Amino acid sequence: MTDLMQVRSRFSTEAFRRDGFVVLRGCCPEIELAAMRGAVDRDLEGPVEPVEYEADVAYPGAPIARSAPGGSTVRRLLDALGRAPEFARWACDPGLTAPIRQLLGSQALRVVRAHHNCIMTKHPRFSSATGWHQDTRYWSFQRPDLVNAWTALDRESPDNGGMRLIPGSHRASFPPESFDGAQFFSEHRPGNRDWIDSAIQVELEPGDVLLFHAGLLHSAGPNRTSQRKRSVVFSYRDAANRPIAGTRSAAREDLDPERV
Repeated sequence: MTDLMQVRSRFSTEAFRRDGFVVLRGCCPEIELAAMRGAVDRDLEGPVEPVEYEADVAYPGAPIARSAPGGSTVRRLLDALGRAPEFARWACDPGLTAPIRQLLGSQALRVVRAHHNCIMTKHPRFSSATGWHQDTRYWSFQRPDLVNAWTALDRESPDNGGMRLIPGSHRASFPPESFDGAQFFSEHRPGNRDWIDSAIQVELEPGDVLLFHAGLLHSAGPNRTSQRKRSVVFSYRDAANRPIAGTRSAAREDLDPERV
């Protein structure tokens, strides 16, 4: 279990409110990292379903079909909470949930099952780029106040597709025309250019956790190295911030960390 006092000493609620993100350095203990890496590698070997392939996402640089060269490259191992106890254990670890509870001002959290809840991978040669987007453009909750927890299992940098963020963009109200038909923030719209030019690159070491608001604009490039990159991603909501009935966000019952 993570040392909560150590985590809190590096934690700034004010920075999160202003910028939309904070990084908890060394938050995930090595023993948990090793356990999750082992589980990821076992499931990639199959791969074990449910899986999303690079060819499925159709992002820039992705293979055009599963039958094309690189078409069997895994993009995401879905349903991390249902894969192995290592993932649910980490998702519910107080070292992770206590800072998130503080950010949300919540006494009762839920780990979202319908969104994220996966292992993100970027492999050499056939990994694709992800355009600028807000997760709240796709999700349906009573309020857009959700926190994503991105745990780096490997080092993350510009070379291997590490995360880029636009600080403060979670507080902005963008008109619908700021986004293209696929709900990505248009890089060619003049009003968006200043926002994109203010983006920062986040570099992470194994065990670092990036906490970011689900409304924060973020993107990532392809992996140009010879080593694959692995990350575990969960999203959290206050228990009272329920998904809208009949939407994808309400398709599955979310996990109560106190009951694991």
